[in-house]
Amino acid sequence: MKNIVRKILSPIDGILSSIPEWCVNLAMRLVIFKVFWFAVQTKIAGWTIAGQHFAFWNVTDNTFLLFDFEYGIPLIPTTLAAYMGTFGEFFLSIMILLGFFTRFAALGLFLMTMVIQFFVYPDAWWTVHVYWVLPLLYLMKYGGGKIALDNIVLKK
Repeated sequence: MKNIVRKILSPIDGILSSIPEWCVNLAMRLVIFKVFWFAVQTKIAGWTIAGQHFAFWNVTDNTFLLFDFEYGIPLIPTTLAAYMGTFGEFFLSIMILLGFFTRFAALGLFLMTMVIQFFVYPDAWWTVHVYWVLPLLYLMKYGGGKIALDNIVLKK
């Protein structure tokens, strides 16, 4: 029985094992970039290119209202939290996309996700946040991969 299963699964295993690591890494970066980039697009306005907002300094009034009344981040003023969250989503997601200081950027987004999990939406672990944390953990462990600016900057 074991040999039959091995004969059936061996070709499939060979095909799946041949998926290049850079492909998996790039997919992880694109997925997590999309999550945070789309989130920051709802928080800023102005200076639009191809339908994407790039005026990271132009945080919308709705964003401040969310931080004031819905999010409830403790210990820091809500205005500061709104700017920190918006700038983090903007810059760290771009760094992830480019593979630029990928581990640092993934750590920043991981910490942001943990703040969101524990202080904003504590019931969202299995519905949302676990799906953000897993690619971020992968990127913290493996970095940007072969197709990343890290290879140029860090001269790997």
